[in-house]
Amino acid sequence: MDEPRPLVSVIIPNYNYARTLDLCLGALERQTYPHVEVIVVDDRSTDDSVEVARRHGARVLVTDTNIGAPAARNLGVRHARGEVYFFLDSDVALAGDVVENAVNLLVSDPAIGVVCGTYDPEPLIADSLVERYRSLQLHYWISGDEGDITTIYSAIFAMRAKVFHEVGPLNPALRHSENAEYGHRITQAGYRIVLDNSIRGRHDHDDRLRVVLSKFFHRARMHIPLYLRRPDFNGGPANSSRGWGSLAALFAVVTAPLPALLGPAWLVAPVALLAASIASDLGMYRFVRRYAGTPFTVYFAGVHFLVNVTVAVAVFVGAAHWLVSSRFRRTYDVTGLPAPVEV
Repeated sequence: MDEPRPLVSVIIPNYNYARTLDLCLGALERQTYPHVEVIVVDDRSTDDSVEVARRHGARVLVTDTNIGAPAARNLGVRHARGEVYFFLDSDVALAGDVVENAVNLLVSDPAIGVVCGTYDPEPLIADSLVERYRSLQLHYWISGDEGDITTIYSAIFAMRAKVFHEVGPLNPALRHSENAEYGHRITQAGYRIVLDNSIRGRHDHDDRLRVVLSKFFHRARMHIPLYLRRPDFNGGPANSSRGWGSLAALFAVVTAPLPALLGPAWLVAPVALLAASIASDLGMYRFVRRYAGTPFTVYFAGVHFLVNVTVAVAVFVGAAHWLVSSRFRRTYDVTGLPAPVEV
């Protein structure tokens, strides 16, 4: 006789994403895996998110104050009944077989602590060219890392309840950098984190360049204490050629005035550095050209150059912060996590 399939608690933190929450919950209703409970933790939304969630039959928890996504996920766990927790952001709509695929991976190997997913190359709602850039860039980067990784991708990840309670809750103090810290704790506990491209969904990416650059800067800076502690960490743009591409882009900008100051012969410096930056991401540019055509690839390359410069600046700022601030150096020293906030 086959063993009974585990109940999966899908835990969705949400703040003012009523438009995508409707698509997210609709996709969950079409999952091939039947044993699912859906918990939406609404983080004091001011739109009609709560009404949308209730209309779909989800269990809704409403926080007293805005506590952030990590704390909202922890709160959802406190009300979950499942043997598997599937954490899903409210701006992601899963493909129909994702929950089933995640359960199959988790039960196939007890050494797997977390399974993470990737994004489709098309955004959930296409609002701008910047959003299309972000969709293709993230699809290429994340999908290409399929296999064992050392971070989590918190928008789409599943784990056994037993592992969550052994490792502990997500750190609510790290609202935008919990991925790295939690992945560090998972691997320190001896579990594997596996990225599998069968765990996938469409994501409603940021559609404004200022927001995209701000998030890249913050996350790259906040990863510095972990990079310096764990050289094997592969959860961000300091990984392999990505880091070199960012540094080359920054120094292309820094050396751009040299021809005017020292003579035309110095033009070779910024040109060579720009070429090196492009070469480091050549595989991605080829993918984008095949998928979206040459004109969009030119736009994509321009935006990605700005992203690379932003990331490199953030790395230097983070390194300086690490040198002067003992508190920053202790960012990932988890000595005691605050309890999740009750509703």
